Amino acid sequence: MFLAADVGGTHVRVGLVQATTSAGKPVTVLDYQTYACARFAGLAEILEDFLGGRPAHPIRCGVIASAGLPLPDGSVISANLPWPLSPRAIQARLGFADLRLVNDFEAVAHAAPHVEASQVLQIAGPAHGVDGPRLILGPGTGLGAAVWIPAHPRPIVLPTEAGHASLAAGNALELALLGRMLGERSHVPVEHALSGPGLFNLYSALCALRDVPVRHAAPGDITAAALAGADEHAHDALHAFCGLLGSVVGDMALFYGIQGGIYLAGGILPQLGGFLLESGFVARFLNKGPLRQALERIPVKLVEHGQLGVLGAARWYLDQPDDR
Repeated sequence: MFLAADVGGTHVRVGLVQATTSAGKPVTVLDYQTYACARFAGLAEILEDFLGGRPAHPIRCGVIASAGLPLPDGSVISANLPWPLSPRAIQARLGFADLRLVNDFEAVAHAAPHVEASQVLQIAGPAHGVDGPRLILGPGTGLGAAVWIPAHPRPIVLPTEAGHASLAAGNALELALLGRMLGERSHVPVEHALSGPGLFNLYSALCALRDVPVRHAAPGDITAAALAGADEHAHDALHAFCGLLGSVVGDMALFYGIQGGIYLAGGILPQLGGFLLESGFVARFLNKGPLRQALERIPVKLVEHGQLGVLGAARWYLDQPDDR
């Protein structure tokens, strides 16, 4: 048994996992819990709470999936975590023999292509793609993305910091929204619009452009109002969000030569399935001039699996050299 934690800016998902002998299901989740980051002083406190009252068999190793860039001193730079993250310090505090760090969407990439059909919603393209690179992307507290590349003896996963690339507008409204955001900062990254906080940024900018008051203080409230048809400005902000997401996903598919499939995973997307289908997402995804035909051949699926990050981190951990 070992520990697998999926660390986001809002929630931490922790699982007690065990390797199996099944090739189709190499990991079993024995226990699982979700924690709100704001309620704890750091990740060590969350893991201590999870481990409290565990079976007598001691847990001696684990893996942390998190966004951010690791530094030589073992700490992690992340724009979206509410507290510092240092796997080395956590390992020492918990008394673990081994605790490893993996990029959060690199972890998700190890699991997303293997999710059962009942856990996905087809958004665009054919049911199955060809054998080629796959893109895994999702807006949460930030925007995470990774590329899964088939290789022998095992696939290669390329983590990215796509959320920090520059946002580009695709129509007059988006150009006005981007101009509004540029009035507040010199660089508008993709995740400043395509994330939970990004949806609030879009909504606030839209309200400012239309000279109407901001009625909703949280992304969840904006989403709820939009889905209920209770606020046209919330609806338009969410529609802009979906259009921008389609454009960015199409760009990334071209950047990385994606052929095998695109998986929209985790974050705020699972609750938007129906809205996403009716929005401008697909049209914007395909709006790449003569390369539209290439994008039409790529399956685009919404992955609905709350434990995906934990499962992916565990699978990644089992693939690492066994020098523990």
